[in-house]
Amino acid sequence: MDLADLVAAALAEDLGERGDVTSLVTIPADARARGRVVARSGGVLAGCAFGEEVLRQMGVSGTWQAADGAVLSPGESVLGVDGPARAVLAAERTLLNGLSHLSGIATLTARFVEAARPAQVLDTRKTTPGWRVLEKQAVAAGGGVNHRMGLHDMVLVKDNHLAMGGVDLAAAVARARQELPGVPVEVEADDLDGVRLALDVGADRILLDNMDEATTREAVAMCRGKAVTEASGGMDIEGVARAAACGVDCVSVGALTHSAPALDLALDLD
Repeated sequence: MDLADLVAAALAEDLGERGDVTSLVTIPADARARGRVVARSGGVLAGCAFGEEVLRQMGVSGTWQAADGAVLSPGESVLGVDGPARAVLAAERTLLNGLSHLSGIATLTARFVEAARPAQVLDTRKTTPGWRVLEKQAVAAGGGVNHRMGLHDMVLVKDNHLAMGGVDLAAAVARARQELPGVPVEVEADDLDGVRLALDVGADRILLDNMDEATTREAVAMCRGKAVTEASGGMDIEGVARAAACGVDCVSVGALTHSAPALDLALDLD
Protein backbone atom coordinates (compact mmCIF):
# COMPACT_ATOMS: atom_id res chain seq x y z
CA MET A 1 0.00 0.00 0.00
CA ASP A 2 1.46 3.37 -0.95
CA LEU A 3 1.20 6.42 1.28
CA ALA A 4 -1.81 7.94 -0.47
CA ASP A 5 -3.78 4.70 -0.19
CA LEU A 6 -2.81 4.20 3.45
CA VAL A 7 -3.91 7.73 4.37
CA ALA A 8 -7.13 7.35 2.39
CA ALA A 9 -7.90 4.13 4.28
CA ALA A 10 -7.17 5.78 7.63
CA LEU A 11 -9.43 8.72 6.84
CA ALA A 12 -12.21 6.47 5.54
CA GLU A 13 -12.01 4.41 8.74
CA ASP A 14 -12.74 7.57 10.76
CA LEU A 15 -15.17 9.37 8.48
CA GLY A 16 -17.22 6.47 7.14
CA GLU A 17 -19.84 7.27 4.51
CA ARG A 18 -21.37 10.31 6.24
CA GLY A 19 -18.26 12.18 7.30
CA ASP A 20 -17.99 14.14 10.55
CA VAL A 21 -21.66 14.38 11.44
CA THR A 22 -21.00 16.47 14.56
CA SER A 23 -19.27 19.19 12.57
CA LEU A 24 -22.02 18.91 9.94
CA VAL A 25 -24.68 19.99 12.47
CA THR A 26 -22.61 22.54 14.39
CA ILE A 27 -20.22 24.32 12.02
CA PRO A 28 -21.25 26.43 9.00
CA ALA A 29 -20.01 25.09 5.69
CA ASP A 30 -18.08 28.30 4.95
CA ALA A 31 -16.36 28.58 8.34
CA ARG A 32 -12.58 28.49 8.40
CA ALA A 33 -10.12 27.45 11.09
CA ARG A 34 -6.47 27.98 11.87
CA GLY A 35 -4.35 26.21 14.42
CA ARG A 36 -1.09 24.47 15.15
CA VAL A 37 0.10 21.05 16.16
CA VAL A 38 2.07 21.39 19.39
CA ALA A 39 4.34 18.99 21.27
CA ARG A 40 2.98 18.51 24.78
CA SER A 41 6.13 16.59 25.76
CA GLY A 42 9.70 16.48 24.49
CA GLY A 43 10.67 13.99 21.82
CA VAL A 44 11.76 13.45 18.23
CA LEU A 45 9.46 14.27 15.34
CA ALA A 46 8.65 11.75 12.61
CA GLY A 47 5.83 11.22 10.12
CA CYS A 48 5.83 14.54 8.28
CA ALA A 49 5.12 12.84 4.94
CA PHE A 50 2.11 11.10 6.47
CA GLY A 51 0.86 14.35 7.96
CA GLU A 52 1.31 16.24 4.71
CA GLU A 53 -0.71 13.61 2.84
CA VAL A 54 -3.55 13.81 5.38
CA LEU A 55 -3.73 17.57 4.90
CA ARG A 56 -3.57 17.26 1.11
CA GLN A 57 -6.43 14.78 0.95
CA MET A 58 -8.56 16.91 3.28
CA GLY A 59 -7.86 20.19 1.47
CA VAL A 60 -6.10 21.80 4.44
CA SER A 61 -2.97 23.94 4.10
CA GLY A 62 -0.01 23.14 6.31
CA THR A 63 3.17 25.01 7.25
CA TRP A 64 5.81 22.87 8.92
CA GLN A 65 7.98 24.40 11.63
CA ALA A 66 10.01 21.20 12.10
CA ALA A 67 11.12 18.22 10.02
CA ASP A 68 11.59 14.51 10.63
CA GLY A 69 14.39 14.01 13.14
CA ALA A 70 13.90 17.37 14.86
CA VAL A 71 14.26 17.27 18.64
CA LEU A 72 11.14 18.86 20.12
CA SER A 73 10.74 20.69 23.41
CA PRO A 74 7.44 20.77 25.31
CA GLY A 75 5.23 23.51 23.91
CA GLU A 76 7.08 23.69 20.59
CA SER A 77 4.97 24.20 17.47
CA VAL A 78 5.39 21.52 14.83
CA LEU A 79 2.85 22.39 12.15
CA GLY A 80 0.49 25.25 11.35
CA VAL A 81 -2.82 24.38 9.67
CA ASP A 82 -5.33 26.56 7.83
CA GLY A 83 -8.46 25.54 5.97
CA PRO A 84 -12.20 24.90 6.05
CA ALA A 85 -13.15 24.33 9.69
CA ARG A 86 -15.00 21.10 8.96
CA ALA A 87 -11.99 19.72 7.08
CA VAL A 88 -9.54 20.70 9.83
CA LEU A 89 -11.60 18.88 12.45
CA ALA A 90 -12.14 15.87 10.18
CA ALA A 91 -8.38 15.60 9.61
CA GLU A 92 -7.37 16.17 13.23
CA ARG A 93 -7.50 12.68 14.70
CA THR A 94 -5.92 10.86 11.75
CA LEU A 95 -3.22 13.53 11.56
CA LEU A 96 -2.39 13.30 15.26
CA ASN A 97 -2.63 9.52 15.39
CA GLY A 98 -0.01 9.14 12.66
CA LEU A 99 2.33 11.86 13.88
CA SER A 100 2.11 10.77 17.52
CA HIS A 101 2.71 7.10 16.74
CA LEU A 102 5.64 7.68 14.39
CA SER A 103 7.19 10.36 16.60
CA GLY A 104 6.92 7.96 19.52
CA ILE A 105 8.98 5.44 17.56
CA ALA A 106 11.59 8.08 16.70
CA THR A 107 11.71 9.23 20.32
CA LEU A 108 12.20 5.72 21.72
CA THR A 109 14.79 4.97 19.04
CA ALA A 110 16.80 8.03 20.03
CA ARG A 111 16.95 6.74 23.62
CA PHE A 112 18.22 3.36 22.47
CA VAL A 113 20.75 4.95 20.12
CA GLU A 114 22.21 6.99 22.95
CA ALA A 115 22.45 3.94 25.21
CA ALA A 116 24.03 1.74 22.54
CA ARG A 117 26.85 3.98 21.35
CA PRO A 118 29.04 3.15 19.46
CA ALA A 119 27.00 0.15 18.29
CA GLN A 120 24.27 0.74 15.73
CA VAL A 121 20.63 0.20 16.72
CA LEU A 122 18.66 -1.85 14.18
CA ASP A 123 14.92 -2.24 13.81
CA THR A 124 13.13 -5.52 13.06
CA ARG A 125 10.10 -6.82 11.14
CA LYS A 126 7.92 -6.44 14.25
CA THR A 127 5.90 -3.65 12.70
CA THR A 128 2.24 -2.72 12.24
CA PRO A 129 0.87 -4.36 9.07
CA GLY A 130 0.78 -1.80 6.28
CA TRP A 131 2.86 0.72 8.25
CA ARG A 132 6.30 -0.90 7.94
CA VAL A 133 7.86 1.68 5.63
CA LEU A 134 6.59 4.59 7.74
CA GLU A 135 7.68 2.96 10.99
CA LYS A 136 11.13 2.19 9.64
CA GLN A 137 11.43 5.77 8.42
CA ALA A 138 10.59 6.84 11.98
CA VAL A 139 13.39 4.61 13.29
CA ALA A 140 15.79 6.34 10.90
CA ALA A 141 14.53 9.75 12.08
CA GLY A 142 15.46 8.74 15.60
CA GLY A 143 18.99 7.79 14.57
CA GLY A 144 18.46 4.05 14.16
CA VAL A 145 19.39 1.92 11.17
CA ASN A 146 16.92 -0.06 9.10
CA HIS A 147 17.61 -3.79 9.04
CA ARG A 148 15.95 -5.91 6.37
CA MET A 149 12.72 -4.45 5.05
CA GLY A 150 11.14 -7.87 4.75
CA LEU A 151 11.78 -11.49 3.93
CA HIS A 152 12.89 -10.54 0.43
CA ASP A 153 16.06 -8.50 0.87
CA MET A 154 18.30 -10.57 3.16
CA VAL A 155 18.91 -14.25 3.82
CA LEU A 156 18.66 -14.89 7.56
CA VAL A 157 19.13 -18.57 8.35
CA LYS A 158 17.77 -19.79 11.69
CA ASP A 159 17.51 -23.23 13.26
CA ASN A 160 13.90 -23.60 12.13
CA HIS A 161 14.89 -23.20 8.48
CA LEU A 162 17.50 -25.92 8.71
CA ALA A 163 15.23 -28.29 10.63
CA MET A 164 12.22 -27.82 8.39
CA GLY A 165 14.25 -27.83 5.18
CA GLY A 166 16.33 -30.86 6.07
CA VAL A 167 19.51 -29.10 4.91
CA ASP A 168 22.74 -28.22 6.68
CA LEU A 169 24.01 -24.67 7.06
CA ALA A 170 26.85 -24.96 4.57
CA ALA A 171 24.49 -26.13 1.84
CA ALA A 172 22.02 -23.36 2.61
CA VAL A 173 24.66 -20.64 2.44
CA ALA A 174 26.18 -22.11 -0.73
CA ARG A 175 22.77 -22.10 -2.40
CA ALA A 176 22.19 -18.49 -1.34
CA ARG A 177 25.51 -17.44 -2.86
CA GLN A 178 24.68 -19.22 -6.10
CA GLU A 179 21.05 -18.24 -6.55
CA LEU A 180 21.02 -14.82 -4.85
CA PRO A 181 24.30 -13.10 -5.71
CA GLY A 182 24.74 -9.83 -3.86
CA VAL A 183 22.08 -10.60 -1.25
CA PRO A 184 23.57 -10.45 2.28
CA VAL A 185 23.59 -13.69 4.26
CA GLU A 186 23.12 -13.65 8.03
CA VAL A 187 23.21 -16.71 10.28
CA GLU A 188 21.71 -17.00 13.75
CA ALA A 189 23.91 -18.49 16.48
CA ASP A 190 22.98 -19.11 20.09
CA ASP A 191 26.37 -20.41 21.29
CA LEU A 192 30.03 -20.28 20.34
CA ASP A 193 29.81 -23.50 18.34
CA GLY A 194 27.16 -21.84 16.24
CA VAL A 195 29.39 -18.80 15.76
CA ARG A 196 32.28 -21.00 14.59
CA LEU A 197 30.03 -22.78 12.13
CA ALA A 198 28.66 -19.51 10.78
CA LEU A 199 32.19 -18.23 10.26
CA ASP A 200 33.23 -21.47 8.59
CA VAL A 201 30.48 -21.18 5.99
CA GLY A 202 31.31 -17.52 5.30
CA ALA A 203 28.28 -15.70 6.69
CA ASP A 204 28.34 -11.91 6.18
CA ARG A 205 26.61 -11.27 9.51
CA ILE A 206 26.12 -13.35 12.62
CA LEU A 207 23.11 -12.89 14.88
CA LEU A 208 24.15 -13.49 18.48
CA ASP A 209 20.88 -14.65 19.97
CA ASN A 210 20.27 -14.26 23.71
CA MET A 211 23.94 -14.69 24.65
CA ASP A 212 25.25 -13.67 28.07
CA GLU A 213 27.93 -11.00 28.29
CA ALA A 214 30.90 -13.35 28.59
CA THR A 215 29.81 -15.38 25.57
CA THR A 216 29.07 -12.24 23.60
CA ARG A 217 32.55 -10.87 24.22
CA GLU A 218 34.14 -14.12 23.07
CA ALA A 219 31.92 -14.26 19.99
CA VAL A 220 32.86 -10.69 19.08
CA ALA A 221 36.55 -11.57 19.35
CA MET A 222 36.04 -14.58 17.08
CA CYS A 223 34.18 -12.53 14.46
CA ARG A 224 36.38 -9.45 14.40
CA GLY A 225 37.39 -8.71 10.82
CA LYS A 226 35.41 -11.68 9.52
CA ALA A 227 31.70 -10.93 10.01
CA VAL A 228 29.39 -8.24 11.34
CA THR A 229 28.02 -9.06 14.79
CA GLU A 230 24.42 -8.35 15.79
CA ALA A 231 23.18 -8.88 19.34
CA SER A 232 19.51 -9.74 19.70
CA GLY A 233 16.94 -11.07 22.14
CA GLY A 234 14.50 -9.06 24.25
CA MET A 235 16.67 -5.96 24.30
CA ASP A 236 15.80 -3.11 26.65
CA ILE A 237 17.82 0.06 27.31
CA GLU A 238 20.10 -1.66 29.81
CA GLY A 239 20.48 -4.66 27.52
CA VAL A 240 21.68 -2.65 24.54
CA ALA A 241 24.17 -0.82 26.72
CA ARG A 242 25.60 -4.12 27.97
CA ALA A 243 25.74 -5.56 24.46
CA ALA A 244 27.48 -2.47 23.12
CA ALA A 245 30.04 -2.68 25.91
CA CYS A 246 30.84 -6.20 24.67
CA GLY A 247 31.89 -4.73 21.33
CA VAL A 248 29.10 -5.85 19.00
CA ASP A 249 28.66 -3.92 15.77
CA CYS A 250 24.91 -3.56 16.15
CA VAL A 251 21.93 -4.43 18.33
CA SER A 252 18.47 -5.27 16.98
CA VAL A 253 15.50 -4.06 19.02
CA GLY A 254 11.93 -5.12 18.29
CA ALA A 255 10.59 -2.73 20.93
CA LEU A 256 11.37 0.26 18.70
CA THR A 257 8.30 -0.46 16.61
CA HIS A 258 6.11 -2.79 18.67
CA SER A 259 6.26 -1.04 22.06
CA ALA A 260 6.94 2.66 21.51
CA PRO A 261 4.55 4.94 23.42
CA ALA A 262 2.98 7.68 21.34
CA LEU A 263 4.47 11.16 21.64
CA ASP A 264 1.97 13.60 23.12
CA LEU A 265 1.00 15.95 20.28
CA ALA A 266 -2.14 18.08 20.16
CA LEU A 267 -3.91 20.45 17.79
CA ASP A 268 -4.53 23.88 19.32
CA LEU A 269 -7.03 25.97 17.36
CA ASP A 270 -6.62 29.75 17.22
